[in-house]
Amino acid sequence: MWISPAGRSGMLKPSSFGGHFRAYVAATGLYGFDHLKTAKGFQRFVDDAIDRSTELVSYISGMPSAPEIIRAMDEISDTVCSVVDSAELCRHTHPDRDFLQEADKASMRINEYLHYLNTNRTLYNAVVKAEEDCNLLSDEAKRAAHFLRADFEKGGIHLCAEKLDRVNQLNIDISHLCREFNENIANDPGFIDIFPASRAPKQLHHLLKPIYSSSSTSSRASSRLRNNLKEKGYRITTDPGTLSSILQRASDAEVRRLAYVQGHSVPRANLLVLDKLIAARHEIAQIMGCKSYAQFAVRPNMASSPDVVISFLSEMSKMVKHRADEEFMRILMFKRDSEGDASADLEPWDEAYYTGMMKCSSFDLDSQVVSSYFPLSQCIEGLKVLVESLFGATFRNIPLAPGESWHQDVIKMSLQHSEEGDLGYLYLDLYSRPGKYPGCAHFAIKGGRRISETDYQLPAVALVCNFPSFQNSVPRLNHWEVETLFHEFGHALHSLLSRTDYQHFSGTRVVLDLAETPSNLFEYYAWDYRVLKTFAKHYSTGEIIPEKLVQSMQGAKNMFVATELQRQIFYAAMDQKLFGEHLNPPRDTISIVAELKKDYTSWKHVEGTHWHTRFTHLLNYGAGYYSYLYAKCFAATIWQKICREDPLSLTTGTAIRTKFLQHGGAKDPSSLLIDLVGNDVLRHDNGGITPDITSLCNEMGILVNT
Repeated sequence: MWISPAGRSGMLKPSSFGGHFRAYVAATGLYGFDHLKTAKGFQRFVDDAIDRSTELVSYISGMPSAPEIIRAMDEISDTVCSVVDSAELCRHTHPDRDFLQEADKASMRINEYLHYLNTNRTLYNAVVKAEEDCNLLSDEAKRAAHFLRADFEKGGIHLCAEKLDRVNQLNIDISHLCREFNENIANDPGFIDIFPASRAPKQLHHLLKPIYSSSSTSSRASSRLRNNLKEKGYRITTDPGTLSSILQRASDAEVRRLAYVQGHSVPRANLLVLDKLIAARHEIAQIMGCKSYAQFAVRPNMASSPDVVISFLSEMSKMVKHRADEEFMRILMFKRDSEGDASADLEPWDEAYYTGMMKCSSFDLDSQVVSSYFPLSQCIEGLKVLVESLFGATFRNIPLAPGESWHQDVIKMSLQHSEEGDLGYLYLDLYSRPGKYPGCAHFAIKGGRRISETDYQLPAVALVCNFPSFQNSVPRLNHWEVETLFHEFGHALHSLLSRTDYQHFSGTRVVLDLAETPSNLFEYYAWDYRVLKTFAKHYSTGEIIPEKLVQSMQGAKNMFVATELQRQIFYAAMDQKLFGEHLNPPRDTISIVAELKKDYTSWKHVEGTHWHTRFTHLLNYGAGYYSYLYAKCFAATIWQKICREDPLSLTTGTAIRTKFLQHGGAKDPSSLLIDLVGNDVLRHDNGGITPDITSLCNEMGILVNT
């Protein structure tokens, strides 16, 4: 399908139609779209997008010149995806039920229209004609023509009518299954009841629900007596956030065990949903002439084939195994020493608890002390300093027009350059609230594209996070939250700084195994003392964060770096296996995941658990999760070769911007990387491309076999 999301949570392709995006206006609608002054405006938003797109389809059917075909196709995509993007962001963040419902309806309607566009043979034939007339096109337009045709064919438009109908139905089924998978996670987070209340970590009581055991007292007993006899406890909901906190902080091993088992055993309904999703994707792949969905999904990427991915993962696994095994033994010995039991085993529910203790004892770290240096407002100022130092650009807070915002906490900033003027707009929605998207993500609202020789459509994006906000106290972040903020900010800068002719290539719209590179690169900035000292200041005293404290934080981070890398390799291998070639009859996913955990990690699988039924990356990455590891390797090389010596210099930033970020997906990804870093950033392997792992190994202190 040629009109599609960019591939990651919240990374959707934007547009200009349906109301001009305006930065300074007395009154407007949601995100600056005039139509969205009310929830019902979504209906007109869809209507006008369809009307304009239909006009463009009619124009293209007349077979104008190749450049005009590509330009009109890009406008269709931009027009329709303005609705997709706005509805998606609204569905995840808006507190008003009417807006949520109308956004949901708009999403369903526009997706029906997308089906019409993606199966329109007139459009397909026009794109084929444009690609054949490539001598009339610019380099970026040639690339656009090629990818438009490939995307059409990925949707099966080149197939016979019977096969195309089947692919269309399977794609509809897949969409429904993905939604059901997510709904099951939200509706069935699982819970355990703990008695007495003292067994639950005191510092987490605010996250837990008080409960009372039933009383056996006769009905004639007074209410006061019954209440006195009841024992207080806590219900622990095992959603991912609460589960993570319990596993880190609960000293009672049985509480950790119960929470781990329950949290990794829900929602059970997703076992069947996942089986159906795997089967549907596999059938699509076979119709398309591929052995597996993994082959179908990986083929357009740098890796090009599952064999290349598996070879890369195997190399990474062998590289890290010895170090990970050593880390496992250190945790085991620490547990045995702590408990005074030389025969104690190390269980999966022990990892977060004991590694946390080991980090604190080795580096004298107190999370409250660390967070005191990261008030959220100062972190935002740190991002501003970073952008000004690297790119000579300035983020300025600008007023939101009436109707433009979806919540009182939202702020808006304009990215401005002294010579180039406005570069784009950024909305920040950073605090948690009921009903909001539960994680952290970058959402595109509008992508950049050239409208004429003199006019450029500026990008607009939103960063959505869920940082805690407490009354009567300064909001402060744990350092992992700071790292997350910098990660998502890397995505935002990719969107804001790209200057592509076509929104089809704007910002994060790149091949999947390149997309996470900027976000991983900007994580490094969250750890470098030269960067941190520019903004990390104590919320009450204004003291700059001590370098010794940052060194302790870095030391703690590196204590179990191999264990974490091993986990990511395991996730990527699981993703490849589940969507790889199928046995007949297919194996159950629980046994596949258990076997892979044994092969790829130092930890054992807990019988009866199926944590992968909450692993939503299987939906939006589907055989592409390995791209996080690609990005980790690419980012390590870029940091060491380009950034480490002087991470805040304008020279460094100019190289990153002009050789990488500004091109979005308009250039070949391997060419972008080589132009920025040099030939040793990647390797050619069996017809595909893999990252060079040397820089990452050096960073981890692991020798590379050459």
